[in-house]
Amino acid sequence: MGLQGSSMRSGEMAKLAQLLDNDVFRAYATYATIVLLKMMLMSVITAYFRITRKAFVNPEDTASFGKGESAKKFLRTDPDVERVRRGHLNDLENIVPFLGIGLLYALSGPELSTALLHFRIFTGARVLHTFAYLIPLPQPGRGLSWAVGYAVTISMAYKVLKTGLFL
Repeated sequence: MGLQGSSMRSGEMAKLAQLLDNDVFRAYATYATIVLLKMMLMSVITAYFRITRKAFVNPEDTASFGKGESAKKFLRTDPDVERVRRGHLNDLENIVPFLGIGLLYALSGPELSTALLHFRIFTGARVLHTFAYLIPLPQPGRGLSWAVGYAVTISMAYKVLKTGLFL
């Protein structure tokens, strides 16, 4: 059993190394990391806006600004904080599907140039969407950037279904 288990592990390691040598998978990993870091940055921006606008939702978060009744005035919503939160929520609604569908797409054997086009357009659209939300830019900028990213994810999903249709 020991020798067989060792053989299975080295076979699995070889498959992992093969996956990491796949240019499309490495491109996916690169752009997935970029959009995940961008989404994580939204948490930091939310915290920044909460602190600078003194708008908190949890009583313990107001401790730096006073106690008792004087701290209660900081338990409130703020339009700027809510705007950042909506942008973050939009990231969650769009980046999570991209991660799953993008992984399946990367494993479906697309051409590197086509995969890079998908990944780059999605990433650019999400970055533009964030700027459009935070600045804010006039519509239809935000809506178009959302639609472009969404269309890229749908395009990848179509390719995955077309390539491996087992319905």
